[in-house]
Amino acid sequence: MTPINILIVDDREENIIALEALLSRNDIRLFSTTSPNDALKIAWDNPISIALVDVQMPGMDGFELVEMLKSNPRTKDIMVIFVTAISKEAKYAVKGFGAGAVDYLYKPLDPYITSAKVDAFIQLARTQDEIKQKNEELQNFAIVVKNSADIICSVDADNFRIKTVNPAVETILGYKQTEVFGKSIVDLAVDANRSDFRKKLGEIIKDNLSFSVFEFQFNTFEKHIIWVECRASYRNKTIFINISDISPQKSYQQQLIKSKETAEYGKKVKETFLANMSHELRTPVNGIIGLSNLLRKTPLNDQQSGLLAMLETSSRSLLGVINDVLDISKIEAGKFSIVRSPNNLKSIVNSVFGLLKFNADEKNIEFLLEVDNDVPDTLQIDSLRLNQILMNLLSNSIKFTDRGHVKLTVSVLQKLNDKVKLKFSIEDTGIGIPSDKLARIFESFEQADEDTASKYGGTGLGLTIVKKLIELKGGDLTVSSKPGQGSTFNFVNWFSVATQPPGEKIVKPDKKLARFVNTRVLVAEDNMINQFMVAKILKDWNVEVSVAENGDKAIALLKEEQFDLVLMDTHMPGINGYQAARIIRMELEEPMRSVPIISLSASAFEHEQMEALSAGMNDVLPKPFEPQELHTKMVKLLDSKVGVKSPA
Repeated sequence: MTPINILIVDDREENIIALEALLSRNDIRLFSTTSPNDALKIAWDNPISIALVDVQMPGMDGFELVEMLKSNPRTKDIMVIFVTAISKEAKYAVKGFGAGAVDYLYKPLDPYITSAKVDAFIQLARTQDEIKQKNEELQNFAIVVKNSADIICSVDADNFRIKTVNPAVETILGYKQTEVFGKSIVDLAVDANRSDFRKKLGEIIKDNLSFSVFEFQFNTFEKHIIWVECRASYRNKTIFINISDISPQKSYQQQLIKSKETAEYGKKVKETFLANMSHELRTPVNGIIGLSNLLRKTPLNDQQSGLLAMLETSSRSLLGVINDVLDISKIEAGKFSIVRSPNNLKSIVNSVFGLLKFNADEKNIEFLLEVDNDVPDTLQIDSLRLNQILMNLLSNSIKFTDRGHVKLTVSVLQKLNDKVKLKFSIEDTGIGIPSDKLARIFESFEQADEDTASKYGGTGLGLTIVKKLIELKGGDLTVSSKPGQGSTFNFVNWFSVATQPPGEKIVKPDKKLARFVNTRVLVAEDNMINQFMVAKILKDWNVEVSVAENGDKAIALLKEEQFDLVLMDTHMPGINGYQAARIIRMELEEPMRSVPIISLSASAFEHEQMEALSAGMNDVLPKPFEPQELHTKMVKLLDSKVGVKSPA
């Protein structure tokens, strides 16, 4: 609590001491003097609220002192109490009150009366200070309201008519203040919003809301429509509303929404295009690989075997490019996930090294592998993606190295509890990369130099995929290089040490696949080559095959004949595979309603594979596939119809 300042003026020191002793307390601050001139200076320098002034003083008496205090704007509000020993006659009282006093105390002072009177005036002084402060606040608020960029108004809760409004109404809506006084604020809203606006104001009153925010459209004086945000508060049958023009924000918001919709549409178009491209590219590759496998089973001379080997190499190279493009699109679409499981790191590294050793030997370059002894055997790893990272980095180094060596080093940088920080370093003595081109090599479809693709081939996607995969795994990829001397790629990442050994590796089945007994399969496939290839594979397994080139014919055959399994392509003219599967599950009679269906989809996108399962298909086999993969899935669904192994 702020102390109240009290000034005591008396020509006798003992009177001052007596008053100070009587009035002394924590909520007041006392100033005293025996000189009227000093009293004027004290009052000027300090905010005095109450002055106890002796009437009879030499030189300047109390009446003259008070008249001087009241004549100065700075001291005119001081409440003066005269302290006097002269007669209580009315003429003296009139003279004192005329000078500006508010009361009298008569000597000898009664301590109780003195304390009571001073206390009363202290309370009055506090009240006056509060009123003064409130008035200053009101004046400040009035300035803020008057100069506010927003419309600030008060509205009668009974009829919604505007009682007060600031000048901003002219800036925002084009109305003069006098034009909206007494007008219903609801009439400012556009016709379509008035009912909802009235309802909203009614809710504010009904719920006695101290704060509510809502948006509506208002008409300006010139009949333009603007968006406004209203912040309302209800009190004492009055609604106080602050109205802001938010048309620019709304316009920007609508642009963002439109841009978002355009981006989403573009994304959907891109995904549809990539899904179609996946199907259109992988379907013929599936035919090529499948026909190559069938051709392998026929009598071939050495020249034909060599040509077939080149055909298989070319088709798998093409499949690699297709997979690279699809991987990039899936990563950019945020539909690419890392799945970690216990795996033997050294086995993965040795496997990659073994696969690429032939390529290095062909170029007559040294291919080296060094794995630190303290590298843990079993770690939580996405083996498929780590394999992809190492294959890309090592293949890249081998491709751009014509002499010298390529070396893969795996080392431990740090161990922390059950975590280990590993560094994979791929060093080569190849052509190197200029320093100003290092950033470009990680961009999609970019290579260090314009003629790199023509000299060495490639799409420029390998390192892009590697970088994005490493980032998804939470790792870092760095590169250092000198033109003509070679490059070093370093991949650093934390791994969790696995508490359980990796699961058994699935051994690729041999070529002696079991034949099926009394099995009829319907192949729904629109591509003639794939029809032939799948039918040939199935017939080699003693399966009776019927072919339907679209979903309509597949459904018609299922209604007429009994089949043990359906192999369903998802992209077909007319009724596609998803639609056909739903019709089978919902409209056909048993037992064909429950016939097992395997989706033979050329799509590499997970959402399409999930759509196949949700449509009612039992399993998914992406194209291109190996015969043993199809056989494994068929055995799983037709276990009771599996017979003996076919002859070698």
